[in-house]
Amino acid sequence: MVYNKVIIVTGSSKGIGKETALLLAKNGAKVVINHSNSEKEAKETVAQIVANGGSAFSFKADVSKKKEVTALFDATLEAYGKIDVLVNNAGTMVSKLLKNSSEDDFITLFNVNVKGVFNTLQEASSKLADNGIIINFSSSTAKLMLPTYSLYSATKAAVEQMTRVFSKEIGRGISVNAIAPGATETDMFLDGKSEETLTKLRGMNAFNRLAKPIDIAKIVLFLSSDDSKWISGQVIGANGALV
Repeated sequence: MVYNKVIIVTGSSKGIGKETALLLAKNGAKVVINHSNSEKEAKETVAQIVANGGSAFSFKADVSKKKEVTALFDATLEAYGKIDVLVNNAGTMVSKLLKNSSEDDFITLFNVNVKGVFNTLQEASSKLADNGIIINFSSSTAKLMLPTYSLYSATKAAVEQMTRVFSKEIGRGISVNAIAPGATETDMFLDGKSEETLTKLRGMNAFNRLAKPIDIAKIVLFLSSDDSKWISGQVIGANGALV
C-alpha cells in the first residue's frame, strides 16, 4: 500500500506516532521518526524498524520552531531524495478548566498543536512530492465539549480548519485530510486519569473500550496509500461512534 514511500511522522518516538511509524515501515515505507525531546525512544523505534528489515532514521526537531522544521524536511530530502507523505502527529495536551489555565498553557498548546502544523504545511507546500499526501491529527474533543478541554479542543478545531482550506490551496495533486481519534490508550492520554474517568470514557463509545494506538495507525496507513486519494479536505472521526 505504501511500498517505497518516504513518510515523515512527527512526534513518532512513542504513542500513536510510534505505532503508526512501525506499521508504515512494515508495509514498505521509509519512515522519518521525528521527536523533540525523546532521543532514546526515537532511536529504539528506528532500531525496531531496521531489525524488521525496514528503513528509518530519527531526527530531533521541535515542530513549533520553523528553522527546525525546515531542517527536518531538508534532512529527509538529503537522505531519501523525496517526501511522499507527511503525518502531523506531534501534539501536546493540557487538561484544565479554562479559568484555571495559564497564559503559558495557552502558548504551549497553540505553539505545538497549531503553529507546529502551520510550520510543516508551509514546508510541505514546496517540498512534498507531486500527488503526495498530508494527514493532520485533530481530536474528537473538538466536537465533544468536554470540560477541561477548552484550550486543547480549540487547537484541534484550528487544525481542522487549516486542513480544509489548505486542501484547496496546495494543488499538485496533493490530498490533505485530518484524523480525529477518540480516547486512545497512550501514556499522554492515560496520565493522571482515574479508573472512574476511564470507565466513563469507555462507556461513551459503541464498543465499550478505549482505542489502541494500532486502531488509529491502521487508518493512517489507509490514508497514506493511493487508495485514499479521492478523499481530501475531510476530517475523519476515528472514535468508535463516540461522536
